Amino acid sequence: MTLSDLESSRTILAVSGLTKTFGALKAVDDISFDVAPGEILGIAGPNGSGKSTLFNAITRIPFSATAGVVLFEGQEVHHLLPHDIATAGIARTFQRESVFPSLSAIDNVLTAIEQTRRGGSFQRNVVLAEQALDVVGFPATLHNWRAAELPIFLRKLVMIGSAMALDPKILLLDEPASSLTPEEIERMRALIANLKAMNVTILLIEHVLPLLTSVSDRLMVMDQGRIIAMGAPDAVIRDPNVVEAYLGVAI
Repeated sequence: MTLSDLESSRTILAVSGLTKTFGALKAVDDISFDVAPGEILGIAGPNGSGKSTLFNAITRIPFSATAGVVLFEGQEVHHLLPHDIATAGIARTFQRESVFPSLSAIDNVLTAIEQTRRGGSFQRNVVLAEQALDVVGFPATLHNWRAAELPIFLRKLVMIGSAMALDPKILLLDEPASSLTPEEIERMRALIANLKAMNVTILLIEHVLPLLTSVSDRLMVMDQGRIIAMGAPDAVIRDPNVVEAYLGVAI
């Protein structure tokens, strides 16, 4: 094994100099980081710090980066179409439940499969959709319920199930615990741990810090489009720069 092969085996995603500007505003400002296979990288930061914009720039949904390089398994993907990034193995969810309210839970997942996986029969796609919903713990008795009739926690499971139906190697979760009750947050924590046990690499944006620190192998904190801290979660949350970014005061 060469040195480059060894380095590649330790990194599944490498982001270098990623930048996204909107006029004079740098929403993401020269961000660089690596993610190891099977790792959960937690991403925290105040509102408006550029976290979701980072996900948008990596996946090119709904826009691409202004500059920078994204390597997935050693291959450049920042120039690919969003559909091709998803089929390559990078799936994501969104802050708001991006489900089709008039469709059933299983039809939501089927839609994701049919948009990205070409050539499969309808029967095979139904099996894949059922398996994806099972993976995230969605009740089988509710597969045919319209998404609009589901409580928020189950809508989030539909969204994560739709992403898992794409058989991703990397899953980008954007605030999956927002608006959940404490009991539901614990169920979300267990789900994320189960996905990690399935060898899914996860980038996790979350404002619920107890959840974020409990599941993350490393924690990255952003502020004003830049990384201000990176490392072990317990150490990062005590970093003076992080405290100041959240509370407005230095320690």
